Amino acid sequence: MQPFSKSLVQGNLKIKSRGSPRHYARLTGQVRYFTKLAAGRVVNISARGIALDLQSPLYAAAGSKVRVECDDIGLLDGFVRWAHNGRIGIEFDRSSNASAKVASYFRFFHKDIKPVLKR
Repeated sequence: MQPFSKSLVQGNLKIKSRGSPRHYARLTGQVRYFTKLAAGRVVNISARGIALDLQSPLYAAAGSKVRVECDDIGLLDGFVRWAHNGRIGIEFDRSSNASAKVASYFRFFHKDIKPVLKR
């Protein structure tokens, strides 16, 4: 059996690959969904989105509009892309200034780290 090329498999399955690289971070933040607020820790961040490990459950469906409140970056508006096992992935709203705030964070404050715990 011949191995499949990555582009062929992605073309057949119509899977989108990640558009920007992820960077591990050690930041704290909160996710606001309507009146609900869940505190958490930023697992990784990229120019297009952020993933958080939440301390309490947040019942937000994929596509829901949320706001991330992070002391080091500021307020970031986005949409839930996935939620699984106490973690949530948020894609930044392209009409907001979230990408500019994240670019500024990477330019002035981000330090590369390695994760110490794995799930």
